[in-house]
Amino acid sequence: MTSDEETVGDDRPPAQGEAATLLRSLHVPGDPLVLPNAWDAASARAVVEAGFPVVATGSAAVAPVLGYEDGEGTPAAEMMAAIGRIARAVPVPVTADVERGYGLPPAELVERLLAAGAVGCNLEDSDPRTGELVDPGRQAEFLAGVRAAAGPRLVINARVDTYLAGDGTRQEAVRRARRYLDAGADCVYPIGANDEKEIERLVAEVGAPVNVLFRPGAPPLSRLAELGVARVSFGHGLHGAAHAYTKRLIQAIAEGRDPYA
Repeated sequence: MTSDEETVGDDRPPAQGEAATLLRSLHVPGDPLVLPNAWDAASARAVVEAGFPVVATGSAAVAPVLGYEDGEGTPAAEMMAAIGRIARAVPVPVTADVERGYGLPPAELVERLLAAGAVGCNLEDSDPRTGELVDPGRQAEFLAGVRAAAGPRLVINARVDTYLAGDGTRQEAVRRARRYLDAGADCVYPIGANDEKEIERLVAEVGAPVNVLFRPGAPPLSRLAELGVARVSFGHGLHGAAHAYTKRLIQAIAEGRDPYA
């Protein structure tokens, strides 16, 4: 850890605390914070230029840009450096997807996130390497540790992976979500819920800000607002589309065609 990282904590400039307050205030059920997730400084600047008030990173987009596999294949130092480059490039709050924390203890994870300039983070409740769900008590303890170390300086978005790795029931998703909120999370992210009725019931039963992943087949943004969603993420979708387009251009060049035709 560098000397700069060691001096984080309460010595961070007030502007960072104000940015966290702003980010937290934008989680409004019925008027969701929309996050077209970025993967580098250039894409982050494009998000800001389009008028979005917050930049979010997506680990599944950042990892391949850095030459690694998603699932905590990226060394923590490299992920934090990437988050830092993004945070330095934009004048808005940055919230970072840090998977399950790269094995860092809560206090060190918070310290390194703040040093990178992030004021929010996503933390998931499945093991990125195995895909298996983490015991909810263990995850709640981890989130409580992050909250204790961060105080109000980080907005915690607790991902709930029961639709991906668990029994797929709303009851289990809500049970975990409430436990994470009690541990200090600001928002919960039951990834994998796409059905309108399921989203509406989740929002009602959780009773706190809910994040939904926007992907093909999801309700339109206007409908998600009507359902009471507080945050909408695009995950690695935009990076995936941009990368696919780039590959088509390169293939056209390889075939001797005009890639811009």
